[in-house]
Amino acid sequence: MYELIIIGGGPAGVSAGVYAARKKIKTLVIADAFGGRSIVSDNIENWIGVQSISGLELAKQLEQHLRAQEEIEISEDKVLEIIKIDDGFLIKTDAGKEHQTKTVLVCTGGKHRLLNIPGEEKFIGKGVAFCSTCDAPFFKNKDVAVVGAGNAGLEAVIDLMPYATKIYLIVRGDKIKGDVLTREKVINYDKVQVIYNAGVKEVVGDAFVSGLKYLDAISGEEKEITVQGVFVTIGAMPNSDMTRGLVELNKRGEIIIDYRTGQTSLKGVWAAGDVTDSFYKQNNIAAGDAARAVLDIYAFLYKGK
Repeated sequence: MYELIIIGGGPAGVSAGVYAARKKIKTLVIADAFGGRSIVSDNIENWIGVQSISGLELAKQLEQHLRAQEEIEISEDKVLEIIKIDDGFLIKTDAGKEHQTKTVLVCTGGKHRLLNIPGEEKFIGKGVAFCSTCDAPFFKNKDVAVVGAGNAGLEAVIDLMPYATKIYLIVRGDKIKGDVLTREKVINYDKVQVIYNAGVKEVVGDAFVSGLKYLDAISGEEKEITVQGVFVTIGAMPNSDMTRGLVELNKRGEIIIDYRTGQTSLKGVWAAGDVTDSFYKQNNIAAGDAARAVLDIYAFLYKGK
């Protein structure tokens, strides 16, 4: 039986693995891929300690750092189920493997909710972006469209304000749903144009994004705006399916944690990163939260906390 099984190979999972190795916790890391959601980013400039790195290179470095730890084992599988047993937990994977452990740390992250329109996936990292906190500086002096009428869309517009020349906020209905104060700030900004009743149809371009097509629901006319970037801000989905019925989730499916420790509602299970109800979905925060969770797991295992 392992003392700890870490599920996930993003910044949270790798951070947890490194900390577990240094604490000499008998650990298995199960990850079907490395890098997390940032793997699609063409350039990352806010990963602390590195001025600039691509998502693919970050994924490679994370994997190398994890594999350099001699105190842990790694299994490249996908976890299907976590089952509570008398003395811990049973983990089942898609490879038909079963592992037993005293504690579990879930670092499975999340996935961006897509528009599912032509050109979207083709131009991810080439003008289509999801994280304005990460990528807004890359759109300096460019025209950008933000798709989404909620708080995430409004926050993306605000992140882009210091950089973009023109910002189109694309709203599917006739109202912006976000916070009132933020909404007023966005509407009153002279570089923002809100397009209501717009159903996005296609991201267009050659090597990079050059425009966005949408259907005007009032006139029935298909229109196109010229932009060099499209931010998709219609939410994200946590990869928490394997924990349903095991720990408490919020209405979005995120794992509810104690922010001081990373503990979930079930003793013996911790979570960190984008799969949790943490307010800020960032690589650095995920890595820090996972490190804190492992320190709490160490206290639980060895100090009877």
